[in-house]
Amino acid sequence: MMKQALREGLIAGAAGTVVMTLGEKLEQRLTGRPGSHVPARVAERLTGMAERPGRQPVAVNWAMHYGQGALLGILRSVMAHAGLRGPWASAKFTVVRLTNDQILENATGVGAPPETWPRLELGVDLLHKAVYAFATGAIADALASRGGLGPGQRHAAMRPGRRTDVGPLPREDAYTP
Repeated sequence: MMKQALREGLIAGAAGTVVMTLGEKLEQRLTGRPGSHVPARVAERLTGMAERPGRQPVAVNWAMHYGQGALLGILRSVMAHAGLRGPWASAKFTVVRLTNDQILENATGVGAPPETWPRLELGVDLLHKAVYAFATGAIADALASRGGLGPGQRHAAMRPGRRTDVGPLPREDAYTP
């Protein structure tokens, strides 16, 4: 499962990043908001690269932007293979995407906690990260579903509805479709 989730996750995450980026570029055209170079600044600090104030490191920015999106797609693919699929799973993943950004940005001193941001800027960021999470989720779910139900879904199918009297799947059924 993990090899498949790795491959499919990179695909789903990269595709989700493309969808998010297209939305960001459209929004920037409509609002006049400039592009962000925060991903590049975070990458420079994480790798020890030289920082050059006033210079916009475009290649580093795109590498971090797409690399981070592709790598996080692996987690969403693992979720899908485990049986965590659909809009609820994508909503959960939205929080993961936002948390990943905030940990990296705040730990490096590049960003500030979201509660200190202007509300409009916060709303725009939340929207774009949700677009990423749901696009990545739709692709990861579609790819994982080719292998049938995940273990969590098979467990839920044992007795529909949330019940306390349903034990775990037998071990031999947990890892095979």
